[in-house]
This record gives sequence, C-alpha cells and structure tokens, in this order.
Amino acid sequence: MKNLWLVILILLFTMCSNKPKEPIVVIQTSYGNIKVKLYNETPGHRDNFLKLAEEGFYKNLTFHRVIQDFMIQGGDPKTRNVSDTTALEEDKTLGDTIAAEIKFPQLFHKRGALAAARWGDAENPTKASDASQFYIVTGELCSDNKLSEIEKQRYERLKQRIYKDIQSTNLDTLKALLKSGDSASASAMRADWLKQAEEQAKGRESEILYTDKQREFYTTRGGTPFLDNEYTVFGEVLEGMDVVDKIQRVRTNEKDKPLKSVFMNVVVMEK
Repeated sequence: MKNLWLVILILLFTMCSNKPKEPIVVIQTSYGNIKVKLYNETPGHRDNFLKLAEEGFYKNLTFHRVIQDFMIQGGDPKTRNVSDTTALEEDKTLGDTIAAEIKFPQLFHKRGALAAARWGDAENPTKASDASQFYIVTGELCSDNKLSEIEKQRYERLKQRIYKDIQSTNLDTLKALLKSGDSASASAMRADWLKQAEEQAKGRESEILYTDKQREFYTTRGGTPFLDNEYTVFGEVLEGMDVVDKIQRVRTNEKDKPLKSVFMNVVVMEK
C-alpha cells in the first residue's frame, strides 16, 4: 500500500514538474518596476507580447491613458519618446490586431490583470485585440448585488446573440412568410426563436456566471468585472502593484492623458 502511494506521489510530482512554465516579464517605468506573468492559456497574446518585448518595441513608449480606480493603458507606438502626451492626436483607424483569446470565466479582470486593449464592437465585432496596446487593471471593490446585475446583463446579451444567429439561419423563410402575408406564422416563428434562444442561453450559463472564488476576489480585492468576456486577459501582476497605483494617481487632462509622460520598457525575465 505504501508503495502504491509512493508511485502516485511520484506521478503527481512528474505531472506538476512537466507543466509548461509561464513566461515572466518586467515592465520598467519611471515610477518603478512591475513584474508580470503571461498566461499559457492565451498563447497568441503571450507570444506576441514576448516578441515585441524582445525586439525592444516598448522602449520609450508611455502609459498614455490613465483612469484612477479603473486601469492604466500603454503600448501605443505613436507615444514613443513623446514628452508631452497631451499633444497627441487621436488615431481613428483600426491598426494591426490579434485574434481574441477571451477565456472567461477562467481568466477575469481582477485587480492586477494584464489585458489587451481593442477597438469597440462596431468597428471590431470579433473583439480582436490591438497588436501592442495593453492595460493593467486597478479597479475597485464590487458588491455581490452588482456582480449579479452584471451576470443578468451578460445573460441577456448572450440570449440576443443566439437569437440573431437563429434568425440569420432562417431569414429567407421569414421573408417568404412576410411576403406571402402570413404574419401569424411569422410571429409564431419569431416566438419559437425566442424560446430556442432562452433554452440555449440557459444551457450556456457557465459562460457568464461568476464562481464563488471570483466573487470573493471582486468583493474583497476589486477589479473591473464589467469588462469580463469582452477583452482578452493574458497575464497578471506578480509584484509592483504599488507602482501601478502610483501611476494611476498621476495628474491627467480631460482625455485621461497624463500631464507628464510615464515612460516604459518591457524586458523578458523568463520564457
């Protein structure tokens, strides 16, 4: 029996030791260093961030958007060596992107989360990430009631997406019914679609509900839960949240740009 337990322990140790290491990077700033690990669950974002860091892409870029109790954002190449970020013009064109790797509820916007910035759904319906811009969540505490409200809103959005997919598949049939003047059958068809959407959404509730552990994190340590399932989270801060907090408190203008540039560089510690 003892030998059996020994074999099990050896197997468990081997399995743990064979788990791929998560890369570590350091974001160097004018306020201190931020140590971050990159998730293996988001390999596209992980590898892209490592590549840019190794190429020196982030050297002398800035955190150009800072909102207290929300996040700090940087990585825009237009900010390179720019001492006065308040003078930057807004670029209205969609740049290079990376395919979204949204892994909610596994990965979420807890305080200290590293996530990819992106354009809005109108220009970017696939939620693809900007190729270089990222943000670090500071956030604030969230009540259980607020989390439940967010879940309800997310559930309704999921149901609407399912309904639209069903509608798109059967649109020709609906148009034919309306063209023939059979409005009763058209209404019945729409009602059936709603029923199908409701049933499918209920079967996919695990995609939008928070676990007890996540609720505890949001209510005791904070974050930005309303961004969950919308943006790709691809890492988290290991050390240096005090530096992040210093940056989030810098003075900004009405467009959330720091009045004095906060420069950065990203270096790879471990791959």
